[in-house]
Amino acid sequence: MTGRSHPDGSLAVVGLGPGDPSLLTESARRALDAAEDLVGYFPYVARVPERPGLTRHASDNRVEVDRARHALRLAASGRRVAIVSGGDPGVFAMAAAVFEAVEHGEPGWRDLAITVEPGITAMLAAAARLGAPLGGDFCALSLSDNLKPWPVVTARLEAVLRADLVVALYNPISAARPWQLGAALAIAAGIRAPGTPVMFARAVSRPEEAIRVATLAEAPDLPADMATIVILGASTTRLIHREGRPPLVYTARTVEGTA
Repeated sequence: MTGRSHPDGSLAVVGLGPGDPSLLTESARRALDAAEDLVGYFPYVARVPERPGLTRHASDNRVEVDRARHALRLAASGRRVAIVSGGDPGVFAMAAAVFEAVEHGEPGWRDLAITVEPGITAMLAAAARLGAPLGGDFCALSLSDNLKPWPVVTARLEAVLRADLVVALYNPISAARPWQLGAALAIAAGIRAPGTPVMFARAVSRPEEAIRVATLAEAPDLPADMATIVILGASTTRLIHREGRPPLVYTARTVEGTA
């Protein structure tokens, strides 16, 4: 199979959203319905219903570029291909891997019809459950050091903490990386007040959803895994306490100036 593009071949990079099928965008649904081949990480492929005419190509984690090359080869052979990610494919997911493969791969891949169908990423799904913690300036940072050195992670984290941004932490902890979240929270504790709100949102929109709001001082004792997004509040992040109900969390839009 060569990299020569076929006029009927195409590749859609599809965001499946956080999990609830009702949160899949209509454009993403159309791309999945049109696909002849479905490529992705095992759990994400499993979220797409089987149907006649759809060939499924599931693979393990940490092979993103290989997976992208496989999808591109299928598309170049004339197939209509969808490669899937949870959340949004452009946020620490498959879209970047696809374009990395295009840049360094077969010249003909650059002529393929490639589209990206956005999805609701974890931090947006979590923020909607909590209230509006991303209502002010914020950033997203992955704690995984699989693709970048840990000193780069800590330097970026310190910079955004000192800039008083809300920080959404992706990939906070895994069996292979059990200590990074604790280290990140320790860095935050040296910069931000102990009462700063910290939010743990696990598996948002799925049956096992769990939302916890804590202080920075309490945060190291809370459980987290790869299905968890952790949101570190800023000095402008507020809690609205409600009797018998979880608090609402928001980050004020107004920031006082300094002399």
